[in-house]
Amino acid sequence: MILVVVVTLYPFLNVLAISFNESTDTVRGGIYIWPREWTFANYAVIMQYEHLITGFINSVLRTVIGTVLGVFVCSMIAYTLSRQDFQARKFVSVIIVLTMFFSGGLIPTYMLMRDLQLINTFAIYILPLLVSAWNIIIIRSYMDGLPFALQESAKMDGANDFTIYWKIILPICKPVLATIALFIAVMQWNMWFDTYIYNSSNPALTTLQYELMKILQSTSTNAGADSTRGQGVELMKRVSPESVRMAITIVTVVPILIVYPFLQKYFVKGMTLGAVK
Repeated sequence: MILVVVVTLYPFLNVLAISFNESTDTVRGGIYIWPREWTFANYAVIMQYEHLITGFINSVLRTVIGTVLGVFVCSMIAYTLSRQDFQARKFVSVIIVLTMFFSGGLIPTYMLMRDLQLINTFAIYILPLLVSAWNIIIIRSYMDGLPFALQESAKMDGANDFTIYWKIILPICKPVLATIALFIAVMQWNMWFDTYIYNSSNPALTTLQYELMKILQSTSTNAGADSTRGQGVELMKRVSPESVRMAITIVTVVPILIVYPFLQKYFVKGMTLGAVK
């Protein structure tokens, strides 16, 4: 177990140490789990970029809204497909699974988003990612293991379909819903390509990952100094791409690490129960 802990923690601690180590000293190598020369210059380079705060707010908003709506919509579809009295469940399930193997491609997708007038809107971060075939299959597999007698007895007591879904099925499905919520949250938090494709011309709709990607490219090509101000130019000259890359990694990972402990209990339970059933 000690070996497993070391193998698991060392890469993260190494990245953390390099992100806090002085850039020119990092080039010498030999940084393991503790910085040799402490500095916050690597993070200062990141923080002095404009649009970073806007990107952070948009990333948080898309993660929260996208996760809540994604879990809600996918669970409703999964509940419908799990009902034994739904005659078209097999046909609809096949149609959903086919979307995992075939897609229209990037250009048709862009044309569709354009025709739906979603380009340069915040909705582009939510609507296209609202339904996931993989998430629906996982939730439905979990619901298939629940006794159908629960729904029948609730219906005999006068509950309609939405009441059964909301008050009976969802509370029982907390483990798998927490698992799916973590999947969606990580995906939404890490997404930057949709910003690049659809919203790159609108700074008000930028995301944190997209801004960090631009910072990483600018430091790697030494072209980022022109976009900085004041002492930011001097900071850029004193840091290396590797140091900035490690700082960006920490900024990206830490929010998910903060959220994960609150979902870990449900995440582990949901994965194990889903695997058994």
